[in-house]
Amino acid sequence: MLKAMVLAAGAGTRLRPLTHETPKPMVPVVNRPVIHHVLDNLLRHGVKEVMVNLYAHADQVRGYCGDGSRWSLKVSYSHEAKLMGTAGAIKKVEDFFRDGPFIVMSGDGLSDIDISAMWAFHKKRKSLATMAVKAVDSRFEYGVTLASPDGRIKGFLEKPSWSDVFSNKVNTGIYLFEPEIFALIPKNKVFDFGHQLWPKLLKLKRPIYSYETKGYWTDVGNPSEYRQCQIDVLDGKARINIPGREVRKGVWVEEPASISPKAVLKAPCVIGKGSIIDDGAEIGPYTVVGDRAQIAGQATLKNCVLFDNVTVGRNAHLSNCILGANGSVKENITLYEAAVLNIRQ
Repeated sequence: MLKAMVLAAGAGTRLRPLTHETPKPMVPVVNRPVIHHVLDNLLRHGVKEVMVNLYAHADQVRGYCGDGSRWSLKVSYSHEAKLMGTAGAIKKVEDFFRDGPFIVMSGDGLSDIDISAMWAFHKKRKSLATMAVKAVDSRFEYGVTLASPDGRIKGFLEKPSWSDVFSNKVNTGIYLFEPEIFALIPKNKVFDFGHQLWPKLLKLKRPIYSYETKGYWTDVGNPSEYRQCQIDVLDGKARINIPGREVRKGVWVEEPASISPKAVLKAPCVIGKGSIIDDGAEIGPYTVVGDRAQIAGQATLKNCVLFDNVTVGRNAHLSNCILGANGSVKENITLYEAAVLNIRQ
């Protein structure tokens, strides 16, 4: 049975100001933290034991995930007083993984990858280390992987320019390792997968492979990617559990919620529990309203993401906005195009 390492120590600098008070793994996607969806997928594929490393806002991640029982998982934690790098993080807890192969996933990447299929691929090729890669259309913000037809990795290009591109398959940061990998990671040193471990494995000519996932994957790395992943989930492009009951096609409501019969809910949209939607308010399409939100009458929200405890005033009109936890928008105001608010009042 595979164990898993979930990397949840990142600071999420590219998502600021949303991550000033919320660690990146706790940023909500359809009203559940990203790490919630990661753990959902691990459970789906039979993983029972998970190690989570912590650094920034560690109490929030630990407080939410607890011992893992809400997923029927056993979750343990490794707190890093200083960041050890991605590979250094697993070296710190190598005793946890010594009894067999294990998967490494990012706690802030959204994916419905078929872990079972990846493991079967890994075993068939007798791989020491297998990297999940994903074909992308045009962006090369991530390292590109070069592989032979059977998947054996032949090289890497870190964030290449167009003139360097021979492949469109990028590293997702999802890995499957045999425990022998620990012999190649130095102890008590900052050590990284992408810049150090994978190039080292390539240089040593160890059997390393790339597994191309056809599933959904995104890094949720910046506000535009974050908004897009919400849209993708609402469009059914990712196998992600949307909380609440689908009261009609594309409209999910998590009870209890107080929604005026004179409010308009346009699919797709999600309304969080404890929310109050007043007369004449218009929610959606592509809007996710967090828990305990208060949306006043005649307010309109299109393509917006609201964290928990957000208040939107009467006759406010919001389009393409992200409102951080406890944010407040006054009445008779119009905001559009990626306005990011995180205001305590």
